[in-house]
Amino acid sequence: MREVEIDVSRASEGDTVQVHYAGRLEDGTVFDSSEGRDPLEFTLGAGQVIPGFEKAVVGMTEGEKATASIPPEEAYGPRSEELVLQVQRSQFPDGVTPEVGQRFQLKTEDGNTMRVTVTETRRETVEIDANHPLAGKALTFEVELVKIA
Repeated sequence: MREVEIDVSRASEGDTVQVHYAGRLEDGTVFDSSEGRDPLEFTLGAGQVIPGFEKAVVGMTEGEKATASIPPEEAYGPRSEELVLQVQRSQFPDGVTPEVGQRFQLKTEDGNTMRVTVTETRRETVEIDANHPLAGKALTFEVELVKIA
């Protein structure tokens, strides 16, 4: 019997990979999925996806499937109450009536932009939350490595 060496390529830093995935919250709710879409493509080590997702893909082979539990610190970070702000209703543009759940993009004093969600409305003020909607949440991803480019 003749021995044959098989080269199994594993995903490593610097590789561009394509993955299919489904992301779930602790209660099983799917918050994002590539189902029905092209696979997600990103370069390992480039910071294009959350750290825990990237760690889950490193070492996988094409066609391999895995499930990864990702704590908030390796996902969208802890929730910060400092990012929950009260703003005067008068700061919203004319014709805009803020409602709970609406998302807005705001310019900060340093010229950057941040996305906020309206969490409460009152007569004179509006509460907005600049935390990522998934901040403070543990996430579970089912991942399939489709291709290592």
